[in-house]
Amino acid sequence: MNSREAQLQAFDRLLTIMDELREQCPWDRKQTMESLRHLTIEEVYELGDAILDEDLEEVKKELGDVFLHLVFYSKIGSEKKAFDIADVLNSVCEKLIHRHPHIYSDVEVADEDEVKRNWEKLKLKEGKKSVLEGVPKGLPAMVKAFRMQEKAKGVGFEFDNVEDVLAKVKEEISEFEAEKDSDLMEKEMGDVFFSLINYARYIGINPENALERTNQKFIKRFQKMEELSKERNLVFNELSLAEQDALWNETKKDIN
Repeated sequence: MNSREAQLQAFDRLLTIMDELREQCPWDRKQTMESLRHLTIEEVYELGDAILDEDLEEVKKELGDVFLHLVFYSKIGSEKKAFDIADVLNSVCEKLIHRHPHIYSDVEVADEDEVKRNWEKLKLKEGKKSVLEGVPKGLPAMVKAFRMQEKAKGVGFEFDNVEDVLAKVKEEISEFEAEKDSDLMEKEMGDVFFSLINYARYIGINPENALERTNQKFIKRFQKMEELSKERNLVFNELSLAEQDALWNETKKDIN
């Protein structure tokens, strides 16, 4: 691994390149925070894919892209005379020190859960009216539900045991099954999803990661079915459901 000096030199190199691009490149010079926003979101999702694939080489590349965007925003901020990269980094450093009194002060904590509870209490003392204020409105629904549940747990709003959490899932499924009105069925289905996400969180599973892994598995299996059909001179969409199901079971042997 590189020394701290080499790490700082690399960061300085990126800052210098950003200055040069902003001055000399027509595309980079044209960009605004708003024009970069959707690109940044895309880069973060690409990083997430690399993490789930456990491809560390790709993680390294995607982290570089994210770093570039963070430096880009900071450069634009400095041009607006609002803030620069030093302000950004010092701000997060001060926040980390303030919210870790068990490290930088004399507060004692028993475990990870107490650290999280203290974190949320400190945020409220900083002026936030609700522990849920920090959850971005634009998050995908599953990620948003997970984060809200985590934050609610941070202030003690949590089931006492896993049996109660699972019982809530079963209760919500029963309510969904009993509902016949289509609009109310959507509401009850939302409750089912929310309770399942809560159950996953409670037992230590990230539901977003779990579902994405299943998505990727489905893609691989389905595409393998299509390949097998072509190899056997079959038209996939003309096969019966039973024939398609037979192909599906065949792919399951190789793709877990």
